[in-house]
Amino acid sequence: MANLRDIRRRIKSVKNTAQITKAMQLVAASKMKKAQDQAMSGRSYADLLNKVLVSLKEQTTGEDHPLLHEHEGDKELVIVISSDKGLCGALNTNLVRLVAEETPEESTYVTVGNKGKQTLARMKRNLLADFSIDDPVEFLETKQISEFAMEKFLSGEFATVKVAFTNFINTISQEAMLETLLPIRPIDLGRDRDFVGVGKDPGPVDVGHTPEFGGYIFEPTPAAVLDSTVPQYVNYQLYQMILESRASEHSARMVAMKAATDNAEQMIKDLTLDYNKQRQAAITSELLEITTAMRALE
Repeated sequence: MANLRDIRRRIKSVKNTAQITKAMQLVAASKMKKAQDQAMSGRSYADLLNKVLVSLKEQTTGEDHPLLHEHEGDKELVIVISSDKGLCGALNTNLVRLVAEETPEESTYVTVGNKGKQTLARMKRNLLADFSIDDPVEFLETKQISEFAMEKFLSGEFATVKVAFTNFINTISQEAMLETLLPIRPIDLGRDRDFVGVGKDPGPVDVGHTPEFGGYIFEPTPAAVLDSTVPQYVNYQLYQMILESRASEHSARMVAMKAATDNAEQMIKDLTLDYNKQRQAAITSELLEITTAMRALE
């Protein structure tokens, strides 16, 4: 009977766990819908801003913005966008693995999210700063990070600024990616920036000669508009990357909690079946003992 008591305790424990994971699944599903809508709604603007920048770049002659210039040296600043909490499957593991494989150990890191900060600290990487972003994501919060990166780049302290983030593809599929934020290279200006398949280069987009953009007239001059557009471009690209990461986080957590709930329910079924078998065996054994004792008394 002691074994039956142990099984009952395990069933009760697993039921409690299933209740927790079910509640976390529902919370993550609610946050996931908002994060996905926010990320999807920002993609069109990010793509349009990229196309406008291409058109501006084509209309300027030698008056490039400092954020477009290549810097000497090989010092690299990497912004790692991870989650603050765990229980989201292999999301953070895949991101940190990509960072470890694609960036040299002497790189300097800026983290957004506790999980990335903790892991990089354990790896003894050089951490320059850490930022915390609330949920839902606000543009003004992310702007502080991009302005910090631009300041470090313009001062010449770093030759490149890269961003490691998780690209949201759909609810069950997310992809860790490493993209160059600064300097803004010509090939980047003509790429599809909707962050779906962003790692695959579709080739340059000749926006300046299309009917959609060919009729644009920039005032006072294309160079002046370029000066104000480039920082906005950098600010919004980082903002969109954080939106993609946040949508990926909530999606991965919802899927992970659903899998945990399903596994817990299956475990409860298996334990209940095992409990019933052992209980039936115990009853049968008692009946046999009673029958044997009665026959012995005859």
